[in-house]
Amino acid sequence: MGIFDIIAILITLAAVFSYLNHKLIRLPTTIGLMVMSLVLSLVVVLVGKQHPTIDQVAHDLVFSIDFNQTLMQGMLGFLLFAGALHVNINDLSKQKFVIGILATVGVVASTFITGTLTYYMLDLIQLPVNYKYCLIFGALISPTDPIAVLGILKSLGAPKSLETKITGESLFNDGVGVVVFLALLGIAGLATGHDGEAHTEISDIAILFAQEALGGAAWGLLLGLICYILLRSVDNYQVEILLSLALVMGGYAMASRLHVSGPIAMVIAGLFIGNHGRSFAMSNETRHHLDMFWELVDEILNAVLFVLIGLEVLVLTWDGKYVLAGIIAIVITLLSRFIAVGLPIAGLKSVREFTPHATKVMTWAGLRGGISVALALSLRNSMGQASQESYQAILMMTYIVVIFSIIGQGLTLGPLMRKLGLSTQ
Repeated sequence: MGIFDIIAILITLAAVFSYLNHKLIRLPTTIGLMVMSLVLSLVVVLVGKQHPTIDQVAHDLVFSIDFNQTLMQGMLGFLLFAGALHVNINDLSKQKFVIGILATVGVVASTFITGTLTYYMLDLIQLPVNYKYCLIFGALISPTDPIAVLGILKSLGAPKSLETKITGESLFNDGVGVVVFLALLGIAGLATGHDGEAHTEISDIAILFAQEALGGAAWGLLLGLICYILLRSVDNYQVEILLSLALVMGGYAMASRLHVSGPIAMVIAGLFIGNHGRSFAMSNETRHHLDMFWELVDEILNAVLFVLIGLEVLVLTWDGKYVLAGIIAIVITLLSRFIAVGLPIAGLKSVREFTPHATKVMTWAGLRGGISVALALSLRNSMGQASQESYQAILMMTYIVVIFSIIGQGLTLGPLMRKLGLSTQ
């Protein structure tokens, strides 16, 4: 199936599901789309048992889409830039210390807590998985997904400081999480460095972290500065929108060539253009058209992404032990998130004021999404045939946690905040 056919099918499904959700179901858009996509996948599975041809066509479609490449090397840069574009950098600066700790120490702590508890849980249910693979699962499931989080937060009137912490953490911790994931792949011998050799030394991992994270931030700042200078020199919204598009596409592609974090670069560039660029380099007309363009890009790609997540159910191996592991993994990831968020907040309360119930809300608002699924699917080839049972367990746990996170936590986050007196909506 050609790339145009795949895109046409995904856009058509996203459009039809968006219409049905808007007219009939009226769930938050991302949740509604994924629910309908899941239902479609389950119907295909059931019908496919009687008509194998339908099942084969559906599997061919899903397997022809490289989810990891589609998201991590295609859609993610656009979505992160669009999300960061409307974040107030002054609000972010006030919370930078908290956000920095949660996005770094919090992710690393959650990775090891989740990985260790998962290791013992899987052994308990007689589904043993090597500890190094459990840590990899901890790394890919620990970052909160900014795409899922931002979509939910738009509709909630949360206290500004709390909203900023959740938004800021979700924008930065996915980039950090990807770096931790790559580092653990190197330790496990599943990934190679830029010289083609597997690196397992602590010094190599520290260099990788510095290069990816700090290099990504520096690259994003440079991209934002160059684009800002160009934006200031013209007053034509068509040209300026095209420049912002070039920043994202060219900058993200070049980030992979430079071996720096593309996600972090896009967040930094989006913050720079969305604040400094909007204030000093754009006319009112340009600001209006730029906002409309990136809002539309964000909505379309979000719709396609959550349809894709729902369709990925067709590639799962539905085994009772895997499903049980996934259900227990929900509890483990929530507990790990509670500890990784709660301890820093408890330690900082003596020097900084926090919104009441901040730990509870930030734990429940830690939605997992497409990034976790993409990273899990990327293990398909690297883990090898001998570790396919471990791969299937990791994939099923990831998928079940993501589904519960987006649907279960996403739908109940608003009621929870209202019950705690933290939402005006």
